[in-house]
Amino acid sequence: MRLDKFLCDMGKGTRSQVKDGIRKGHAVVDGVVCRRPETQIAKQTVIYEGQPVSYTALEYYLLYKPAGVVSATEDKREPTVLDLIPDKKRKDLFPVGRLDKDTEGLLLITNDGQLAHSLLSPKKHVDKVYYARVEGLVKPEHVELFQKGLAFGEEAPALPARLEILQASPQEEVSEIRLTLHEGRFHQVKRMMAAIGCPVTYLKRLSMGPLTLDASMKPGDYRPLTKAEIERLKG
Repeated sequence: MRLDKFLCDMGKGTRSQVKDGIRKGHAVVDGVVCRRPETQIAKQTVIYEGQPVSYTALEYYLLYKPAGVVSATEDKREPTVLDLIPDKKRKDLFPVGRLDKDTEGLLLITNDGQLAHSLLSPKKHVDKVYYARVEGLVKPEHVELFQKGLAFGEEAPALPARLEILQASPQEEVSEIRLTLHEGRFHQVKRMMAAIGCPVTYLKRLSMGPLTLDASMKPGDYRPLTKAEIERLKG
């Protein structure tokens, strides 16, 4: 791999910025200043602008997305989920799927496109579990509707989903539910709950496939996935 690409991939700047830095003598390869951007790098020790740089091909992070942050790689007006991971090495990370700006919870951040495709493919039926507080009373008949595949304004009804009533308060006319989906349509949880007359007031994703939000994590926290977690995701 070329030295300039190596450094660019590791987030040290744009290709032109990195090339300029190399030519100015900011790169040291195996203890020797290197001014040639096209220098091929394999297992050499690389230092750039006084900091050692190690190459990482793939990165995986579990993020507890807070409300107020958008699930995007960049945004000119709003903070993004990538802004919450300051020590990331790769510049090509992206969120696997989206959570609405006002939705909290588990979000996988990676640059592994193949894994992302397998997790998001409707054919894979990967479980996504959500907790929600809603207005109105969720009833047993709603549970049955979700099990059959609720129609909520699209040409095709939703795939069968598991709706669990955690709490329903007739006095306050609010309910708490847990919902397990096997697909990821646009605003799906909110639209399905609205279709039964119970609009969502708070939404949090608890898990995605084998990944579960750590009980100790708070909104904005993140951590790298363990080797075992990555293997389970790919399994």
